[in-house]
Amino acid sequence: MSEWVKNVPGVPDYTVDAFREKRSDYCLLIPIINEGKRILTELERAQKGAVDGLCDIILCDGGSTDGSMEPRGLERRGVNTLLTKKGPGKQGAQLRMGIHYALERGYEGILTIDGNNKDSIESVPLFIEKLEEGYDLIQGSRFIPGGKAVNTPFSRYWAVRLIHAPVISLAACHWFTDTTNAYRGYSRAYLTHPLVKPLRDVFVGYELLAYLSVRATQLGLKACEVPVERAYPRNEPTPTKIKGLQGNTNLLKILFAALRGKYNP
Repeated sequence: MSEWVKNVPGVPDYTVDAFREKRSDYCLLIPIINEGKRILTELERAQKGAVDGLCDIILCDGGSTDGSMEPRGLERRGVNTLLTKKGPGKQGAQLRMGIHYALERGYEGILTIDGNNKDSIESVPLFIEKLEEGYDLIQGSRFIPGGKAVNTPFSRYWAVRLIHAPVISLAACHWFTDTTNAYRGYSRAYLTHPLVKPLRDVFVGYELLAYLSVRATQLGLKACEVPVERAYPRNEPTPTKIKGLQGNTNLLKILFAALRGKYNP
């Protein structure tokens, strides 16, 4: 039976279906909504790479209706816990839900990855290694030695390289190369720092990703990048929630708001 979490300031109401006890110092949060076969394939890749033995996999569902969140199927694919958002908000709210649960459960490091099977989930050990070395923010990058950018749409490649990464790097006073990539690791010390405060209602969509990209090094915490692969499917629609002129305009607004320090507590 699902456990309800309600009325926590800065956190949407959500339910918890825990299939296993906490088994690791690290967890992998995967925000998803109606990812269908893509998330199931990603979970199967994680099992094949023994990722579910290195960290607890926690799905942060925004309210999927496609049948992919069937509990027995998730448990069979190595999922530790399913969180289902009941309150308002989009990706930022799903991540706040996941971060709240992970901190309450006592994890020392929190990883995040998209649930559309574009990223090399097999690279999880690289993030854990850096967390154990004392890094507070670990950014996955397809653009550094060892990384791979496969079938990246032309417009997206140049938007990241010429606009998003330079602006985020300017705000962070630290050079990052792949700043739209949600494949990351965060230390508990970073997320609980009194001048960070990620559990705030201002983070509805992509604001939290932009904010957490810049805040660590602003506070003198340790950050680095690790190589990952991000592969877009060939001859298929691009799996993304950022679509059209409005989606890209909103992303730019968030980017420059982070540069101005709008999200700082």
